[in-house]
Amino acid sequence: MSRTKVVPIPVMGRHNINAYLLLGRRPVIVDAGTPGSGRKILAQVVAHGVDPADVSLIVITHGHIDHFGSAAELHRLTGAPVAGHVADLGPYRSGRVREPYLPTGPMGRLMARNRKLHVQAEPVEPAVLIRGETSLEDFGVGARIMPTPGHTAGSVSVLTDAGDLVAGDLVAGSFMGLVPGKPANPPFHDDPRQNLASLRRVLALDPVALHVGHGTALDPDRVRRWADREHDRLARLEAGGRLPSRAG
Repeated sequence: MSRTKVVPIPVMGRHNINAYLLLGRRPVIVDAGTPGSGRKILAQVVAHGVDPADVSLIVITHGHIDHFGSAAELHRLTGAPVAGHVADLGPYRSGRVREPYLPTGPMGRLMARNRKLHVQAEPVEPAVLIRGETSLEDFGVGARIMPTPGHTAGSVSVLTDAGDLVAGDLVAGSFMGLVPGKPANPPFHDDPRQNLASLRRVLALDPVALHVGHGTALDPDRVRRWADREHDRLARLEAGGRLPSRAG
């Protein structure tokens, strides 16, 4: 199978919210943006020479509204099944995220007041249920879905055979991608400790780049250095009893 190409699909701004198109023997879409973004995403998919009927799968990285908001719409537009982890079936089936959001810092506290994050998306029923590592060879791309819990219980990432990691919200570009190349936390994490463990686990696989939901692609070495600092920061918060976690 030919090398899988990872194509960013901007959903909001230039890089503020991203979906991705994986191009192999057949195309796969990763993430579905905010509610009402389906046709915008599909137009960019078509602009890359893809017939919507050829899309083999829509992978949702986690149950936040800026990632599964248009999954049901994209399913109707392409006919492709949706894949999601069983631990996030609640948000997918209800169209509502688990609340309250747990901010990772000042931006998260500000964004948690945004009414658009609290609307109900169209519910979606994943036909492909993820429980563990899942090959995408049968869907036409040399890649595998990997559970990477922490941001949400059902967060997943996609690692291609060429080493590109489509990382969802494991890590983000600083200020929702406004600072190119600088790693940061996304605005929210359900379990920051578990998320960091997931991030370090995939970094140990030596990815060549991390393609994130918010921002441009990140350099793995720079993310490793950031992860070391984040480990120390979380340890200080935990020691002071100031580390929020939905798991707790």
